[in-house]
Amino acid sequence: MDFAPYPFERLNELIKDICPKKDIFKLTIGEPQFETPKNIQDELSKNVNLLNKYPSSAGETYLKDSQISFFNRRFGIHLERDEIISTFGTREVLFNFPCFVFRFLLENKTHKTMAFPNPFYQIYEGSAIASGADIIYMNLESSNNFKPYLDEDSLKKVDLVILNSPNNPTGAILTKQELEYWVELALEYNFILINDECYSEIYESTAPASILEASKSVNNPSFKNILCVNSISKRSSAPGLRSGFIAGDKNILKKYMLYRTYIGCSIPLPLQKAATLAWNDEESPKMFRDKYATNLRIARDILNITISPYTFYIWLKIDDDLVFTKKLYEEEGILVLPGRYLGRNDAGKGYIRIALVYDEHTTQEVLKRLKLWI
Repeated sequence: MDFAPYPFERLNELIKDICPKKDIFKLTIGEPQFETPKNIQDELSKNVNLLNKYPSSAGETYLKDSQISFFNRRFGIHLERDEIISTFGTREVLFNFPCFVFRFLLENKTHKTMAFPNPFYQIYEGSAIASGADIIYMNLESSNNFKPYLDEDSLKKVDLVILNSPNNPTGAILTKQELEYWVELALEYNFILINDECYSEIYESTAPASILEASKSVNNPSFKNILCVNSISKRSSAPGLRSGFIAGDKNILKKYMLYRTYIGCSIPLPLQKAATLAWNDEESPKMFRDKYATNLRIARDILNITISPYTFYIWLKIDDDLVFTKKLYEEEGILVLPGRYLGRNDAGKGYIRIALVYDEHTTQEVLKRLKLWI
């Protein structure tokens, strides 16, 4: 299988011979640098005795119920238990769900096609390659406001579409009306539509919509063909809990659940206990949102640029992303990610992605040094 090297492997190769002249700040990976809340840590600690038990593939009812409760509070939609599956984060489901679709749901179809935004989270592409599916790259450019699009010919042949709103790396969102349009397309052309909503809880004021809200709005309350995935990683600064879910069409999920019993990605019970507390918590997520909002304000003030309110990334236009990255790292010790490493066919070229995941003081210090270079 022709898997491309992961973006961070390519970055390490790019800078391997560079010796920075100053202290290093890594603004590359979207890993929250804020400490996981103590109540979550304590819940994990007090349940380590459960390590002597096998977790079920389906996940414990208490975890699923906490995710259902979160979804109801956040989006005003009550999911039934057969409309949601607890997952080991979302990376695994974004990889193995397309494999399930193309290998089992569409096993008799000769040509299989998957579409996703470009640039993108590389797991999307990896899953298409592993599935043997043809790929349609939906290019995100400033000229289309970084919004995905499929023409008529593509709509007729695509089997699975992954959206990513709020988007990594651009920060663009699809409005509820735009999501409704995609739901209508999925029903009209009969393809499976997933929205990767892992950044849905990072916003400054107005919360972005879910694809399942849009599905309800266009009179598709059973979520036929429609699914979303979400994760606790950014919401609770707890990526190590590996707690996510996939929700929507129960007919698809019933078959997918059977598939999952064979792939061995069940969540250890101490993690499920801690994740349950985290999904039920609303105070810590608000605190983290405020921290990211502060970082966005700092970045706007220092760099005098426009940044989406639905992200903790800066998607910054520059001349040459490779040259800029190397020079910035050598002279200032600031490591960013070249945009072309996140895309194909020159998508992302001429951009860098900067992750604002540190505390306010560190963010100010780093961005003042960065300002000299842009």
